[in-house]
Amino acid sequence: MTKQQCQREALHSKIKRNSRFTPIRRMVNVVKQQNDETLFMTFPRLSILAASLAFSPALMAQNSHRVVQEVLRHAQHLEVRTNEGSYLIKPYSASIVETSFVPNGEQFDPRSHAVVLAPGQVATTLKDRKDSIEYATSGIVVTITKAPFGIAYSYKGKPLVAEKNGYSKTSGTDAGTEAPTGTETIDFALTANEALYGAGARAVGMNRRGNRFKLYNKAHYDYRDRSELMNYTMPLALSSRLYALHFDNPSVGALDFDSQHNNSLAYETTGGRKTYQVIAGDSWAEVVANYTSLTGRQPLPPRWAFGNFAMRFGYHSEEEARATVDKFIAEQIPVDAIVFDLYWFGKTIKGTMGNLAFDKDNFPNPAGMIADFKAKGVQTVLITEPFVLTTSSRWQEAVDKKVLGTDAAGAPLSYDFYFGNTGLVDVTGQPGRDWLWNIYKDLHQMGVAGVWGDLGEPEKHPADMHHVGGSADQVHNIFGHEWARLVHDGYRKDFPAERPFILMRAGYSGSQRFGMIPWSGDVSRNWGGLQSQPEIALQMGMQGAGYMHSDLGGFAGPNLDDELYARWLQYGVFQPIFRPHAQEEVPSEPVYREEQTKALAREAIRLRYSMLPYNYTLGFENNQQGLPLMRPVLFEEPGSAAAQVLSTTYLWGQDMLVSPVLKARLHKQPVYFPAHSNWFDFYTDQRHAGGKSKTIALVREHLPVFVRGGAFIPLAPVVQTTRDYSTRQLDLHYYHDSAVAKGSGKLYDDDGSTAQAYEQGKYELLNFASARKGRVLTISIATEVGKQYQRTERKVALLVHNVSGRPAGVKVDGKAVSFDWNAKAKLLTVQLAPNQSAATEAVITLAANDAK
Repeated sequence: MTKQQCQREALHSKIKRNSRFTPIRRMVNVVKQQNDETLFMTFPRLSILAASLAFSPALMAQNSHRVVQEVLRHAQHLEVRTNEGSYLIKPYSASIVETSFVPNGEQFDPRSHAVVLAPGQVATTLKDRKDSIEYATSGIVVTITKAPFGIAYSYKGKPLVAEKNGYSKTSGTDAGTEAPTGTETIDFALTANEALYGAGARAVGMNRRGNRFKLYNKAHYDYRDRSELMNYTMPLALSSRLYALHFDNPSVGALDFDSQHNNSLAYETTGGRKTYQVIAGDSWAEVVANYTSLTGRQPLPPRWAFGNFAMRFGYHSEEEARATVDKFIAEQIPVDAIVFDLYWFGKTIKGTMGNLAFDKDNFPNPAGMIADFKAKGVQTVLITEPFVLTTSSRWQEAVDKKVLGTDAAGAPLSYDFYFGNTGLVDVTGQPGRDWLWNIYKDLHQMGVAGVWGDLGEPEKHPADMHHVGGSADQVHNIFGHEWARLVHDGYRKDFPAERPFILMRAGYSGSQRFGMIPWSGDVSRNWGGLQSQPEIALQMGMQGAGYMHSDLGGFAGPNLDDELYARWLQYGVFQPIFRPHAQEEVPSEPVYREEQTKALAREAIRLRYSMLPYNYTLGFENNQQGLPLMRPVLFEEPGSAAAQVLSTTYLWGQDMLVSPVLKARLHKQPVYFPAHSNWFDFYTDQRHAGGKSKTIALVREHLPVFVRGGAFIPLAPVVQTTRDYSTRQLDLHYYHDSAVAKGSGKLYDDDGSTAQAYEQGKYELLNFASARKGRVLTISIATEVGKQYQRTERKVALLVHNVSGRPAGVKVDGKAVSFDWNAKAKLLTVQLAPNQSAATEAVITLAANDAK
């Protein structure tokens, strides 16, 4: 018998002999350290959390039925055994801790579809107190109350959240089959005023507290300014207290964001893992960075994805598609891709889904067409769906190769939905994955550059369907996730040097790591549809899906509204993907709109292309740090109650503030300017003080857009296609603000197509910096070049805004140079000639009034 076993036996004997040691009267702890494992053997006493703990009553967890029996400290996790099951507490880092509950009689399921981060060697301490146990990293501290049982979390001394009743299960029976059912719940105590975000794509208001959300990916056709259930749900809650709770279980369920107004947050499911992660940070940027380090970061898309798309539902023929591309070129409206909806594989909407081969009558030479588009700098993207109709040309092939979801007997399950009688490709099994990837591989060899995966919720998914990966309820929410994974993995295997383009509308926690670019579904083509888009994109960016975007102009309904169309495209300049798309009754492409609307669209698209250096750098930041491209104002002011609910004004990257026009016939609208900075009108340079709202006059030509004082905005010459893009010539705009002593910015560049270019050293990074001391403003450009890349020799026009007086002089790299100063525009322009140096410095001696 080991020493530990002897100690336990002796303790049990002592308890039997002495009633003073009954569980209701006394807590006894035996501590033994052996082989890096600590055992705490405990017996319960009715008690409350010690007053010395920093948690308020609202955060105190109470479970009167569950009591701690023993605690085992393993090398990388803590095991807490209770009378009802075991808790496994595992730190991934000082800012991320995972807690799993394993009820008695069940086995721990280690599989996670979301988490990719390996637990690090995290330094922890373990303290046993009379009534509690503290398991601490240098950041998150987990406090376990012994009786009544409870778990609470704090971060750097600040309380975050605590389980309320913890894990519970209610039993029941299915009304139809009388099979046993039940709801499993994990709930948490909320403070009275904290705001909640997350649960995937929804349109319910920026602060989502007060709602109960179903976790079941489901398309909402023709939605407008409100949608409680959409195509991309996530079991993720984020709090204004700067923490996130991720429930690591894809099964069908619900997230209750205090819908009963009893200060509770609850996760509900019918089965699966009882695992959640607590993610914390000192800022919103840190919380999102930590969450995306846990679930994976988005690969940088190909550069052409930052351009303009020609797209509609849909192009019926090769002739129609060629004419559209040529019209963009003739109208001098930049374009980088053309996207084919379902007519590429069939003449009709119904009856042909699953053919997944070009219709030879309407597309007689698809390879030639795709090659011709590519020669013009235009990529080709094709729609695919996971449904194979029984009337399609591939039905029997799909049956024979066993790629479809089945019934209980193992036969392909077919059923009716809008497009016809169908089966569903099982993307959770290897046969289905291989079959679908081989189709994609053949299309890629034809020249197709991108995959559009539609209806991937799946749009209709029978509950009695069986998959290799589990039941319909178990795999439904990860169907799109697994679909994106198979494309991502296929590229890694067969085209490892290329970046995939994967456009899909349904996913799960962590789908961003496969390169999924999600869109917000079939939004209504009206002002209500536009009004919901900033919230959806901002919320999804906070949840790791930084490329969430909308069908610009709106998709559903034949509504011809030129003002709506122009405003939506102007908003699209400052959303991650610029992609007009709609039902064909009213054209989605600007080349087919009336002249005035076309002119407004042209200017919006040309601005989008001039901003490629800034926008592409945002993609790099997203890849490296998980930062969303669109950021809510609460990133700037996390403690502001007003900022916590604001989505009608947002940040585009770190340094641009955008206020989309979301209503018809407006002549002015309020804009809130975030505190701690001054903001300058992007078009007029008018200064606006931060921390205030101001009514701004509107113009038809563009949205209200502002730049942070002390910011650098790099712009490039407009090109017809990103194939012709280069940073050899740049306009580097610096927004001088006498209140800013130091500023910084950067520009990331690579070839725009190589996968993992940064990791391979195939990149160039320009770091911009400003420093002002008295009347001297110094602006420097330092170049960092990867080991496998050659520095670009570039000509830079440095444009310094808000210079009200003529400078006394300008020196570049120590030599006096000529400059241009526009008194009316208050704009200083200095030409920085190409040179071989990795660093350039411009020293500007300002007029006295510009140094105040």
